Amino acid sequence: MKKKNTIKKRKKQVSRKKIVTKKVKRKKIKFGRIFLALLIFIFIIYLLFKYINFPIKNIFVKGNNILSDQEVIDIAKINNYPSYFKYTSAEIEKSLLKNNYIKSARVKKKNLKEIYIEIEENIILFYNKTSKKTVLLNGKEINKKLKGPILINYVPDKVYKKLIKSMSDIDTSIINRISEIKYNPSNVDNERFLLTMNDGNYVYITLNKIERINNYVEISLEIINKYGNKKGVLHLDIGRYFEMFED
Repeated sequence: MKKKNTIKKRKKQVSRKKIVTKKVKRKKIKFGRIFLALLIFIFIIYLLFKYINFPIKNIFVKGNNILSDQEVIDIAKINNYPSYFKYTSAEIEKSLLKNNYIKSARVKKKNLKEIYIEIEENIILFYNKTSKKTVLLNGKEINKKLKGPILINYVPDKVYKKLIKSMSDIDTSIINRISEIKYNPSNVDNERFLLTMNDGNYVYITLNKIERINNYVEISLEIINKYGNKKGVLHLDIGRYFEMFED
């Protein structure tokens, strides 16, 4: 009987013992400090590259007709061939786009010494003989006579604004075939114009139907096949017919 009692007492003693667990503290990674240190490091590297003397060796310009290569380089503010890292491609593009002659610009850097500039110039719509200004595709006017069609007479403001907007629908290749633009309203349409073409033909057109002039090359070939080298007036304002000049 005594043995049984001692066994029970031992069991009670074991059950009363508390199991003690030790908590291990985990060290928290301070991502904020690491991120800040990384930013400071990148900024220091940026400053070193930006102001280090690492000059541009070659600049290549593409897509310019109105502006010369040197003018594009001057506008880009890299005419003194600064450090390759002084300006980013985006900064050079921003400088170029401030110029009225430039519609779009793309800049690439290569080989740690070369800058490639590709621009798209604004299309010249016409030179306004009355105001003595050249009108560009985006509606901007420049106090300079540039090569393009010449608007030879006055156009009322409302029609003039519509002329600029409507001419943006004409293909560049066709605009280059026009030598003169004359405002020539009729009793039927006060938005009629007479175009003098470089090949010696004349074209009547209205602003509402101005897109018809885009077919001029095709139409002129038909005229040559039918009338030979005869010149005349092509009516695109009402219908589509050709009236030859009298000999």
